[in-house]
Amino acid sequence: MSAVLKDRRDLKRDAILEVARAVFTEEGFAAASMSSIAARLGGSKGTLYNYFKSKEELFAAYVREECGHFADEMFALDGLYDVVSRLTAIGTRFLGHLLSERSVRTFQLVVAEVHHTPELARVFYDAGPAVGLRRLTQVMEEARDKGEIVAEDCGIAAQQFMSLCKGSVHFQYALNLIERPREGDIAAIVREAVRTFMARYGKGS
Repeated sequence: MSAVLKDRRDLKRDAILEVARAVFTEEGFAAASMSSIAARLGGSKGTLYNYFKSKEELFAAYVREECGHFADEMFALDGLYDVVSRLTAIGTRFLGHLLSERSVRTFQLVVAEVHHTPELARVFYDAGPAVGLRRLTQVMEEARDKGEIVAEDCGIAAQQFMSLCKGSVHFQYALNLIERPREGDIAAIVREAVRTFMARYGKGS
C-alpha cells in the first residue's frame, strides 16, 4: 500500500471513529447500528465493514483510540523532576479527564451495557483503567528507586493514589448528582490527594 493510500485510509478510519463516538454517545450502544453510523458518514455500510467487522469491534477501536491518546497526555512528564510535581500533574490530568463529558458518557455507555454485552466492560477496562494503572505503577517504581517514596507494592500504591484523586466526585458526577467541579476544585482535590499520599508513602513517613 502506498503512503498516500495509507494516509487516506487512516483519515477515513479516524472519521469513522469520530462519527461512531457521536452515535454511541447520542443513541447508546444497544440502539446504535452500523447502518446509522454509515448513514451519518455519508457512505455505504459495505465501506464501513471494510474497516470494522462489527459494531463491537468498532466500539472497541473507539475506546482504545480514546484511551490511548489520553494515556500519552496523562504521562507526559518532561521537566517534572520531583515526585510531588509528577503526581500533581498526573492526578490533575486524570481527574480532569474522568470528569470530561466524553469520558463520563463512555463510562455510562459501558455500565448501561454491562449485563447485555459484558465483553465491552473488559475492552473498556483493558484499554483505559488497566493501562493507566500499569503506567502509574511504573512512575511509582521509578520514584521508589530514586528514594522519593517507600512502597513495598507500587501497584497498590498506584491504586490508592488514583482512589484518592477520584474520591466520590467521579461517581456523583457520573450519576448527575453534582455539577462538574471547576478547575480550582479539581486542583484542590488533587493537592490534598498528593499530600495524603506522601504522608503515607513519602520518604521518612
